[in-house]
Amino acid sequence: MKNSELHQRRVAATPRGVGVMCGFYAEKAENATLWDVEGNEVIDFAAGIAVLNTGHRHPKVMAAVEKQLQAFTHTAYQIVPYESYVSLAERINALVPIDGPAKTAFFSTGAEAVENAVKIARAYTKRPGIIAFGGGFHGRTFMTMALTGKVAPYKIGFGPFPGSVYHAHYPNELHGVSTEQALQSLTHLFKADIAPDQVAAILLEPVQGEGGFNIAPPEFMQALRALCDSHGILLIIDEVQSGFARTGKLFASEHYAIKPDLITMAKSLAGGLPLSAVAGRAEVMDAPAPGGLGGTYAGNPLAVAAAHAVLDVIEEEKLCERANQLGKDLVEVLTHAKAHCPHIADIRAQGSMVAVEFQNPQTGAPSPEFTKQVQDKALQAGLLLLSCGVYGNVIRFLYPLTIPDEQFRKALDIIQRSLMS
Repeated sequence: MKNSELHQRRVAATPRGVGVMCGFYAEKAENATLWDVEGNEVIDFAAGIAVLNTGHRHPKVMAAVEKQLQAFTHTAYQIVPYESYVSLAERINALVPIDGPAKTAFFSTGAEAVENAVKIARAYTKRPGIIAFGGGFHGRTFMTMALTGKVAPYKIGFGPFPGSVYHAHYPNELHGVSTEQALQSLTHLFKADIAPDQVAAILLEPVQGEGGFNIAPPEFMQALRALCDSHGILLIIDEVQSGFARTGKLFASEHYAIKPDLITMAKSLAGGLPLSAVAGRAEVMDAPAPGGLGGTYAGNPLAVAAAHAVLDVIEEEKLCERANQLGKDLVEVLTHAKAHCPHIADIRAQGSMVAVEFQNPQTGAPSPEFTKQVQDKALQAGLLLLSCGVYGNVIRFLYPLTIPDEQFRKALDIIQRSLMS
């Protein structure tokens, strides 16, 4: 089987709206390595868009899923419940940085988790408004498209979107948005668009994913918490991409002194199987009436089994500590390259949530062209990298935290050569 033949079949059989980045087709994978149908080997620094913090096919995850396969694959939790869902909720309730007793509900995708967090917030506050941020990404469903602060390619041709959604500025010093200016944009919203007593929740990523791995400053998070408290607004932290050891802590929220009311999670929660969750303060989570939350596949037993194994692996293999060490090693390489690569405008890192942003050294404008060059050079050398950012000028590094040391060093060499050649 050839990649070129599969490409022709894909173009004929599937719509162009499902954008595909790579020209090769996966046949098998193991930890941080992918092999395509022609036998070519690639080091995977995309990890299915941040889904594989524990790597492809981790043995403990595989064993947990295989064991569950022998019991049952589906009952619909709302029809016939099962213990593994309850015990996973108990584990997450004990781990999330929520103030007071917590409860957790499971769904299938990150977008579903965000939509249900909005439903919960509106049910609890009896208010309609949701404030999100420019550069944020929360999903591709209609509600989450409305919440997402990036037009191309997510919103083009799909409007109108659900109402009572407003966008404020996210702090980004490189692009001229200070914490003070970001907070002023919220004040402006309250003056021009919606009264604070009509806002159910403020929703943000502590580290923006698609937006370019922009890290929320601690003073911004503290100000948001104070603002929410003063107006009876809920604070929702979207941890879909930043959760499960990526930032050096189980949740990126733990880097801050404040605590959210609700947290959404997905991606690396179940090691490659579709599972998402909303966790939050018990009284907030209990606001929707019975039947108001759920879904046919929500909390699928195979995915729940995988998630139990993922939590075990993160603890047993000390992946939070490993995330910090790997991130430190990568930042050292990027910092060294910066001295020889004038296109590098910024290096951002929290644990292993690391990104490098490029600009034209003559004009200072974002440089998606150089970003693509680096990405292409790396892929030619056998390393798969993802771009992101509102301008498409950021490369993010999403290696499995279980990657072998020797393979990681090889990848770092490729990155250095791709930046400096």
